[in-house]
Amino acid sequence: MQKLLDWTLETIRKEESDFSWMEEYRYEWAPLVESAATKIIEGQSVLLVTDEENHWFGDYVATKINLLQNNRPLLPFFQLKALFPDLSSVISTQEIELLEDMLDISYPNGYFIWYIGSGDHPYTKLAFRSDENFLWIIDEEVQNSFPLRGSDELRDIKLLQLFKLFNQTIDAALFGELELLS
Repeated sequence: MQKLLDWTLETIRKEESDFSWMEEYRYEWAPLVESAATKIIEGQSVLLVTDEENHWFGDYVATKINLLQNNRPLLPFFQLKALFPDLSSVISTQEIELLEDMLDISYPNGYFIWYIGSGDHPYTKLAFRSDENFLWIIDEEVQNSFPLRGSDELRDIKLLQLFKLFNQTIDAALFGELELLS
């Protein structure tokens, strides 16, 4: 079994598209992905939340994560807005707590939020409430998150590359190729 950091570097270097930019970010990436992959292996559900600008990416992830040709078990990834269409109306702390109570009941094995979007979006009130969430934050430095730049002309391509790497990490973890947290 390989350590995640070594496996990530090897995987980045094997990628046919221009993915060299990720080599310098792998130190920020590895602990976040290791935590998320460990939780997935343990049976927790992933609730995707995106800001409006990145909604397309949430749709892409939801469509691609459980393709049958992945040849692996289906994984519990859900778009929170599809489960709770009134999500944009949840503003106050009390409303967020009510939503979290519903989610705790709905996901007895646990869940975490995978948020992709701007650091100043109202959804961050929910996403930032737990250090256990998987955060890809645009244009803001947030502890325990993966940073992206909104002005980056290649940001959409980078999102797709990161998803591919994350998906490959899940595969490697499921099939015992990686040494993850216990």
